[in-house]
Amino acid sequence: MNRVLCPGTYDPVTIGHLDIISRCSAMFDEVVVAVVDDSYRKTTLFSAGERMHFLQESTKHLPNVKVAIMRGLVVKFAREVEAGVLVKGLRALTDFEYEFQMAQLNRKLDPDLETMYLMASAEYSFLSSSGVKEIAKYGGCVSDLVPEVVARRFAEMYVRLED
Repeated sequence: MNRVLCPGTYDPVTIGHLDIISRCSAMFDEVVVAVVDDSYRKTTLFSAGERMHFLQESTKHLPNVKVAIMRGLVVKFAREVEAGVLVKGLRALTDFEYEFQMAQLNRKLDPDLETMYLMASAEYSFLSSSGVKEIAKYGGCVSDLVPEVVARRFAEMYVRLED
């Protein structure tokens, strides 16, 4: 079986993330979307359980996509789920610099684990979870940037400005 791992914080999942996941589901037998629970770099707004729920709801139409919470090293988790490839989305050169470093470190830890990059579709190249959170916090509409389940959660959290 051709199984890949798509790790990320997904705080929250955006339509850009879903584009990458959907494209992976068409290329591979099984896609494991790993929600990073204990990110070293980021403090998350949503709990790992909420982020997992958002992803499960948003990918339920993709039968070969599974969602799991990941703790610890990605190479260890990849071994646990028997994934031979990590798939990461790239939006811009700044994404590549960080991802290149991570790929080299992961290769050092597990030379058999490959990293593959998918370029963001042009219409999502500007989209980031942090940008979405800022727009939502200050009352902007994010319904065209995130799945409906996430937009509903933001509506519960923040008062939206009138259009």
